[in-house]
Parts: sequence; C-alpha cells; structure tokens
Amino acid sequence: MKTLFLSWMLVSITFITNAQNGSVRTYQANGFATKPQTDSVKLQVDGNNAYYQKTIKIDSGINVSMIYLRSLQFMAAKNFTQNYGYEEEGKLIFTTTQDLNINPVTVNEDSDNIDPYTTQFAITIDMKNSRYRYTIHNVIFFIPTPNGNRRLTLYDLYEKATNRDSRRIAKEARSVINSFERYIGTLTNELYQDIENKAAIHNPKF
Repeated sequence: MKTLFLSWMLVSITFITNAQNGSVRTYQANGFATKPQTDSVKLQVDGNNAYYQKTIKIDSGINVSMIYLRSLQFMAAKNFTQNYGYEEEGKLIFTTTQDLNINPVTVNEDSDNIDPYTTQFAITIDMKNSRYRYTIHNVIFFIPTPNGNRRLTLYDLYEKATNRDSRRIAKEARSVINSFERYIGTLTNELYQDIENKAAIHNPKF
C-alpha cells in the first residue's frame, strides 16, 4: 500500500511539473501527437476593416512549392473556389460560401434548435520557406430575419458585439462571431495538419 501511494505521488508530481513547464501534449485517437495548444484565432481590427491573420511556422524541410501544392489540394477538397494562384509569388486566394449554425451542439432529427446563418469570405495564403500566413478577410454574414436575410460585415458584427447600450444586441453578435471563429479555427488547424502531412489520411501505418 505504501509503495502504491508513493508511485501515485511520483506520477502526480511529474504531471504537475510538466504542466507548469508547458510540455503537456494532447493526442488524437489515430495515434498522431497533435501540436501543443496554441492561441485560437483572434479578430484584428484596423480602422473599419476586421479580419483574422496568423503566421504559422512549419517543418523547415517543407519548401514553398510543397506548401503551395498541399494548400491547393486541401482547399480544393473543401470545395473552396480558387481566385488567384501564383507559386513563384507564394500566394493563393480562395473564396467560399458556408451555411453555419450558431449552436455548437449536434442537432438531430428530433431537435429544432437550429440557429443558422450564411457567411461568405476570402482566405489568402502567403508562403515562404518553413512558414505561411493565412488572412481571412472580406467576411460577410447573412443573418435570417422575419423580413429576409440581413447583410452584415465582420466589422459591423464587431461593433454590435462591443455595443454597451444593448446587452441583447451584443450577445447576439458575439454568438455569431464565436460560431464563425469555431469554424475557421477548425479549418486552419486542418490546413496546418495537411501542410505538415500530419492528417489521419497521411498516416503511413495501417
């Protein structure tokens, strides 16, 4: 019993030490070690322009041509429309229209708590050796209302979400922004996995 207690204490101390050092990692069911938790996508506001942008460092052995090819394949598989692509410049631009759901719950046939909206946006991918930068911009939302869809830009929603005069308006705007950020957070993480060749589809073990 004493030996069991000491073993438990040792494991606990090791876990706490690793957590404090930031070295705790998560693992997916397919056996691939995922990248340590990073900051989620963050809204950036410049004047009347709102967008998301982040630079991602990747394996130093992945050159621009490989980033370009894997980005192109990933976005094509997601049914994004390519508007521009020039490998020598290291740039790709895509657009898409997505129907999304504000509620982060799985909706089944017996549930009617769907709160849908439609969004259109562009994503630009700039590439250099061992890193790339994505920019999600020109984001437009179409929110259903009794009188039809209401068109709002991401900046419009940002202003509503920071509205101090109406908690209801701010809450509704934040719920749409949060939903969109969940979607693009998943999208950009999957893009990273594909560029690094760490997605389950690339697993050499079978």
